[in-house]
Amino acid sequence: MSGAETARAAETGRGTFEALRGQLHEAATAFAGGPDALEGILLGIVDDVDRALREPLEIFPVCHHSPASALAMARRLREKQPKVVYLELCEDMAPLLTELRNCRLPVAVQAFAGEVKGLPAEWAPLSVVAPITEASAEYQAIAYALDTPGVELVLVDRSSDHVFQWQVRETPAGGAGEPADPDAPPATEEAALHGDAVGVEIGDLRPRFAELEEHLLRHGRVRHWSEWWHQYVEVPLGEAAADHDTYRQVMLLIGSLFRRLAPGDPGRVRVDEDRERYMWTRMREHLAATGADPADCLYVCGAFHAASRVAEFGVAGADTFTISPPSGSTWQHGLIPSSHAAIEAQFGLAAGSVSIAASEWAKNVRRTKVKPYRLAGQAGTKKKAVAKRAPAAASAAPSAEGAAPDRLSGFLRRPPVLDAVDEAELLGWSVEIVRAARRNGYLASTADAIAVFETSILLAGMRDRARPTPYDFQDAAVTCIEKDRVPGRRDVRRLVESMMGGDRIGQVGYDSLPPLARDVHDRLAPLGMKLQQRGVQRALLDIAGQPELERCSDVLWMLRYLLPQGAARPIMGERTLGERSLQESWDLALGTHQRALIELGYEGVSIEQVLEQRLRRTAHAPRATTAAVLGTVEDAVLYLGSHRLADELGTRALEVLATERSVDGAPEVLRRVRRLLAYYRTAAPELPRWVESFVRTGYAHYCTLLPTAFADEEATVPQVAATLGFLFGMEGLALSLGCDRTQLELAVAQSHPEEAAKVALLWAGQVHLGRLSREELRRRCDELLGNPLVVPSYPRYLSGFLHALEPVPQLAEFVVESVSNAFGRLPDAVLLPWLPTLITSLRAGGPGPLPLLIREAGRIFPGRLAELDAWIPPWREAPAAPSPAPAARAAGSVLLRTHRASTDAVARLLGCERNWPPAEVPAGGAAVLTDRHPATGRALEALLSG
Repeated sequence: MSGAETARAAETGRGTFEALRGQLHEAATAFAGGPDALEGILLGIVDDVDRALREPLEIFPVCHHSPASALAMARRLREKQPKVVYLELCEDMAPLLTELRNCRLPVAVQAFAGEVKGLPAEWAPLSVVAPITEASAEYQAIAYALDTPGVELVLVDRSSDHVFQWQVRETPAGGAGEPADPDAPPATEEAALHGDAVGVEIGDLRPRFAELEEHLLRHGRVRHWSEWWHQYVEVPLGEAAADHDTYRQVMLLIGSLFRRLAPGDPGRVRVDEDRERYMWTRMREHLAATGADPADCLYVCGAFHAASRVAEFGVAGADTFTISPPSGSTWQHGLIPSSHAAIEAQFGLAAGSVSIAASEWAKNVRRTKVKPYRLAGQAGTKKKAVAKRAPAAASAAPSAEGAAPDRLSGFLRRPPVLDAVDEAELLGWSVEIVRAARRNGYLASTADAIAVFETSILLAGMRDRARPTPYDFQDAAVTCIEKDRVPGRRDVRRLVESMMGGDRIGQVGYDSLPPLARDVHDRLAPLGMKLQQRGVQRALLDIAGQPELERCSDVLWMLRYLLPQGAARPIMGERTLGERSLQESWDLALGTHQRALIELGYEGVSIEQVLEQRLRRTAHAPRATTAAVLGTVEDAVLYLGSHRLADELGTRALEVLATERSVDGAPEVLRRVRRLLAYYRTAAPELPRWVESFVRTGYAHYCTLLPTAFADEEATVPQVAATLGFLFGMEGLALSLGCDRTQLELAVAQSHPEEAAKVALLWAGQVHLGRLSREELRRRCDELLGNPLVVPSYPRYLSGFLHALEPVPQLAEFVVESVSNAFGRLPDAVLLPWLPTLITSLRAGGPGPLPLLIREAGRIFPGRLAELDAWIPPWREAPAAPSPAPAARAAGSVLLRTHRASTDAVARLLGCERNWPPAEVPAGGAAVLTDRHPATGRALEALLSG
């Protein structure tokens, strides 16, 4: 426009709202005692409205998931029939919008980045979601643009990459979102559908000034912001009397009010203004590139951004904003299921507010007879022919000569009216809630329905409302029906939420799923189940009778590893190294966890590829431990059957082991190495090279760390015991691979522990190496029990012996003896406090030492209670009788020679040569032979005498 036209438009607009300006001036003078800052704020709001209305490119302000905005949008689109629709949504999400027709709303458009470049690495993975419901203005604009020939839809908001770029610039320390709203719904499974993603608030409209929101809630007599918005904005704007001009002016007024009263947070203000600069820059670029007429365009944005005061505002704004290049992060896009609860949790709305908005949308559509737009082929609708674009109506956009009249004054003065439609609706609600209460165990009757109806009207009147809202009805239902107890699982408040529409959960159609998700559905097709259906389904796999189901089993086990708990849960059957189940039973909930399955598609084209990538990422993590890397080796063999990948990860485990300087992970390393050795010894012709290298390196590594572990106070007894278990258990294999046993003997000799439990461990190790006899060990324990100063700490020695069963299981008999002596000789003051520690030690040791102790005790102790009194422990029995006298040995020799056939038979069993000398053996020779083998002589003597 020329300068004269601009001036004329300004004068026209000023004249349009002159009456309103006068009223606000008088109000500011009355309330503030004279014109001051309050007058500047109030008149500035009118100037913001005036400026937005005079813009040649029509600005359509909306509120996020507002049925009034959706209704006004549908009405305006049919009147104006714009050729270009500019939408406040991340510009990189445009290709996904055509896939909405394959889904059941609500769903969310998602941008996902698993690996980041140019952004803090600890933020990964990055996720941005924009939820879309049918009762939203943005969906109406999308459906109109995609199904109307010749209409172009242009997304103009910052890209997903810029969302995090600006976050780094403004909040370098951390969080992506704002503090959670106290009225937000609790975190449930449905509320977590968006995960921890950053939400794109399309048309966010809420006071950022806490005192202002508190003032509105208190004077509006409502509990939370959602109720205030419904009562004072949604209901009035949803009426048939609220035309397009009234809607625009009211929304612009609210947006300007919240913007001017927002706290001066420099970071938040800069992000808001940069978003507006970004969007207007993109729109001017598109207008210049296509030559489109601004009068044929429609700009859909939040009312907060519509009342903008940046220099780049408008078609004739300044081109001074430079859009920064994207970072090196790779972004992938897709659709994920959403729900009303997820939207409420993400944007801090009250529980049930989105469901109430959906019911309000349906009521407004019936009341106003406005035909909303809906994508052709959308789930729940019939396919229809694409409508032809109608010619534009005369009231396309306000011009300088004919500005929209002042609708604000009349709207702000008009009181709400309770009409017959609302009264009939309230009656229907009252009857339905009583019916629902009966089904859930409440003793409700027709009288309760009448009470709920009357109480709703009474509560609305007490809150200065002529029209009861769903929130008034909810309070009335709780008061009249619930009374003092909840007989079932649901209280009346939840019943009202369900009656208003409940928590609708969207679904992404098969055609809109990523390749990985479609591949999973195809590979599980032999199960004959509806995998997209929400809830838990039972799958039975008879692999022995139907071998083709083994492939389904492989997929299910991989999904169990990759997806959250509960998506695929085995009921019967297990998968361990070297073993496969012939029958399996699974509980599947892939439809419930569809978002997690879709996000797997961002990481690869098959679940095998994703699993391999995750195993490699875990193994090569900066803080990866040897036990964790060995776990990836086991998983690679278990789920992928890939020996190539297992060898690669095993080599990585060897590298990590060489860098560890403590024995913290020794217990887990020992368990995993034992399992892998048992598997390879039975399933492979020879051990892999990395296993041999790991045993050699581990033997030398733990020999080096053993003295330090015994002396280190932070090293626990189970960790030291596991270190000894690795050394003693792998000793035979290590020696066969070239290791030196002297290194182990030196490590044990250099160990000098001070803790009692570790001292007992060291004694057990010395017994295993032959440096300490059992008689000496028994003598040392007797000395400990006989020393009054050591008796209080004797249980700690016993704890060490219990842990010693891991590396030296042959000491089980001695441990049973030590525990028995402790129970017999320790005073109660020492014994009783130690019993919980004993039980804890046995439980913490897992299935290893306890069965060994039970078996050994069962062998030693009598099997019947009556035999216990006369029973003498083996360690207290009298010493064995001396060897037979020479005369007895001579008699045995005579018996051997007399019965040569029997002697030859015994020699044949023993594998000895039967060469009898021709000459008689002197008596002394037989005595010498019997003296050398006394046990054999006694056995033969008993056999012959019997």
